[in-house]
Amino acid sequence: MTFQVPDIPVLETERLTLRGHEIGDFEAYAAFWASDRTVAMGGPCDARAAWGHFCKDVAGWTLLGHGAFAMVERETGALVGQISVGKPPHFPELELGWLVMEPAEGQGFATEGAAAVRDWAFDDFGAPTLVSYIARDNAPSIRVAERLGARPDDSAPAAPFANHVVYRHPAPERLQ
Repeated sequence: MTFQVPDIPVLETERLTLRGHEIGDFEAYAAFWASDRTVAMGGPCDARAAWGHFCKDVAGWTLLGHGAFAMVERETGALVGQISVGKPPHFPELELGWLVMEPAEGQGFATEGAAAVRDWAFDDFGAPTLVSYIARDNAPSIRVAERLGARPDDSAPAAPFANHVVYRHPAPERLQ
């Protein structure tokens, strides 16, 4: 049997390192999934179900060539969230997604990390387009999408989750 670990990019921003998840990330990841912050994504859930989400985010790199980046604060080494580029079989389009651990919320990490991953997706991964599926009542995520230049796209295929709106990210002008 052969096992091949994919080359997962490592991206750096002013305050963040964006890298593939490591097993040490799971405790904070499971705590996130146990919180009410995950209601729009099918949570909250126990550690067993969180493990399934974690494995899905990690396996995307091997199975699909894209996946989740752990968002780590460079100064402290703390996992502060996750930015992902993904299109599992039940998603109609490639999604740029983010989640932020509660202690790190409101510090601009989602915008900073998502901008770096968005640029990687367009420049290096070759994404022709990106969308974000955001719960209609998730004002903080809507603000992040709008800061990134994304706008609601009512003509997009329906989001894979109930009560979500589709935000489309424009390709950077350098690629148009």
